[in-house]
Amino acid sequence: MAATDTKDMTTGNPARLLLAFSMPLMLGNLFQQLYTFVDALIVGQCVSANALAALGATEWLTFIMFGVIQGVTQGCSVVIAGFFGEKQIDALKRAIYGGCLIAVVGAAGFTMVGQLVIVPGLRLLRTPPEVFDLTQTYLRILYAGVPITFLYNIAAAILRALGNSKKPLHAMIIASLGNIVLDLLFVAGLDMGIAGAAYGTVLAQVLAAVYCVIAIRKIEVCRIGRENRVPDRSILREQIRMGIPMGLQNIITAIGGLVVQATVNGFGILFLTGYAAANKVYVLLEIAATSYGHGILTYTAQNKGIGNDKRIRDGLFAALAIGIVTALMMSAVMVFAGQGILGLFIKETESGAGEMIRVGYSYLCVLAVGFPLLYCLYVLRACIQGMGDSMLPMLSSFMQVFMRVICALFLTRVIGNEGVFWGEVLAWFGADVFLGIVCVKKMVVNSSGLLK
Repeated sequence: MAATDTKDMTTGNPARLLLAFSMPLMLGNLFQQLYTFVDALIVGQCVSANALAALGATEWLTFIMFGVIQGVTQGCSVVIAGFFGEKQIDALKRAIYGGCLIAVVGAAGFTMVGQLVIVPGLRLLRTPPEVFDLTQTYLRILYAGVPITFLYNIAAAILRALGNSKKPLHAMIIASLGNIVLDLLFVAGLDMGIAGAAYGTVLAQVLAAVYCVIAIRKIEVCRIGRENRVPDRSILREQIRMGIPMGLQNIITAIGGLVVQATVNGFGILFLTGYAAANKVYVLLEIAATSYGHGILTYTAQNKGIGNDKRIRDGLFAALAIGIVTALMMSAVMVFAGQGILGLFIKETESGAGEMIRVGYSYLCVLAVGFPLLYCLYVLRACIQGMGDSMLPMLSSFMQVFMRVICALFLTRVIGNEGVFWGEVLAWFGADVFLGIVCVKKMVVNSSGLLK
């Protein structure tokens, strides 16, 4: 096995390890998010503002589906990383096989359920009639590609568990470039509208999945013999125990988002379009946070495998410091470059373009205030998950739901439509308080915690 195929994070400087591991992930996530960014950019410029609003109306429904998939596969990754840290190769191979079984079963179930809930979901969200059919078309194609999404996510999760963050980066570069070409072909060239953007996204993810599978097949510890192709019930139970709460966590988070989306849908097309454009910028600037989360999760899981509690503590503090500095940089981008970026999505000739940009920029300025809270949330939550506890991070999502719902239903009556923007910041604050208490308890209070 080549030294570059895996990365042992149980030795070395925690900050350097986390940065070295997270940077390829960050670039990979950046290219992954370029899927939706490019979709919105090309749809907004080549189709219409209504088509851009339709993409915005899919935000939380796509988050639920793909968030659950990411959570389930990430749960498998925690177990795999633990065995890798312990150098238990036989158990590691059984865990990889178990993760693949979970992905196959999940792909079949999620694809069927996804198609069934699209129309009821859009109606529940009060999707405007002007964009209902466009939104439904986009979601049907995207949900049909769920098996591909599962394949990519489980393959990337396995690579990350082994400390390899470069191969997922390469996969995302290939897929993102492919998505740009396919979007230009389907949307701008063949005039397929929003359906073309969806087809481009699915086909681009095929490229990412295939690349990751090929990379895994070249890693010696991932070569599963016939003796390891037997479901290990104890390992499967542990992967499900970790994965289901991590998936449910995203569902719970999305419940608050769905309430917000339903509220925003009632504010009219201009507000919805500006909100949708700002969300595309927000998702791009959030990428570093998700990458640091993946980094501290793998780092914590590997060090938990060998029982090195002090390294977990040191890694957490390093990740928080790195995250806060990065968040402040992202906040500056939103404040000083936000309006210009929003202008990329919305044609100047569109009726109400100025109001759309005003709404989007107001949203970005509010997000900028609380972005360090978001980065801390990702780090704290992932560290606790890496310790083997996926239930408490899931419970923190209830705090996010509560704050989003309160702001969407009540704060908007006090300060107007823009009250929904503050729901995001307050949701992060509430979750941080909860997760911070959990970390302190695990590290200081419990006699069996990290600081003994």
